[in-house]
Amino acid sequence: MADQPHDGHVPAPVQRKAVADTGVLVAAIRAHESTRDDRLFTDPYAARLAGTAGLAMLERMVADVGERSTTQIVVRTRFWDEALLRATGTVRQVVILAAGLDARAYRLAWPAGTTVFEIDQPAVIAAKAELLAGERPRCVRVAVGVDLADAWAGVLTSAGFDPARPTVWLIEGLLQYLDEAAVHALFAQVDALSAAGSVLLYDIVGKALMEAPFMATLLRSMAEQGSPWLFATDAPGELAAVHGWSSRVTDVAEPGHAWGRSSAPAAPLDAAGVPRGYFVEAVKPGAEPAIAGSSHTSWPG
Repeated sequence: MADQPHDGHVPAPVQRKAVADTGVLVAAIRAHESTRDDRLFTDPYAARLAGTAGLAMLERMVADVGERSTTQIVVRTRFWDEALLRATGTVRQVVILAAGLDARAYRLAWPAGTTVFEIDQPAVIAAKAELLAGERPRCVRVAVGVDLADAWAGVLTSAGFDPARPTVWLIEGLLQYLDEAAVHALFAQVDALSAAGSVLLYDIVGKALMEAPFMATLLRSMAEQGSPWLFATDAPGELAAVHGWSSRVTDVAEPGHAWGRSSAPAAPLDAAGVPRGYFVEAVKPGAEPAIAGSSHTSWPG
């Protein structure tokens, strides 16, 4: 399939590096979670991927804004772990966009025949290959070194991706770093590459959350690192719905409360002005939703 034109609304080179560096911090958060007695997941590779630099970044962040700042990343890791395994019950082609130092190819119990494509900048792909040398993934793992600012669709198909087959897409922890035009361009490209029955998983920062006074310190810290948050929305399902996908939206606080990481239950989704983040699971019409059966919310309709 031909690459879709990209309008250039992507992070500048310096920001791209800073966004890549956040992968080290996320790996440190996963490593720390893996040491807890009440851990929501175990990532045996996270400490190695984070290294001393990542652990130092985590220590500084916790000192600046508190450990609560790591909760959303911990909850989203568990949430997407479960969603990916549900979706690959019927769809065996997976693409993780801006995969960073994600180790799911190595640690999840993928169904037989699953192929996981990991897309990220070539330097990130190379660093992970070095850090995980000798480890065997639990799926067919295909590392694709290309920046999402470039013509990545052609590189992906050249690596063996088949746009005629349904795909499970994961966009995790990325969208807040893109401006609105880049977000819409990314969703258009994913839609163009997706066969009927494909599943799209993504998380979004709510606009009310980004504008909340208690977020000021964290936002300032991210900006100082060169990775400012640029995008937020309180209509997260619309990003997929505009392309005809059916969306199911979950407030991050809902699984967070169920798993003991949020003290208060989630407010109703139709309550306006509530600071929150969102998980979205969407399916492209043409086949039965591969994501039905979640205990958190009901499928629309």
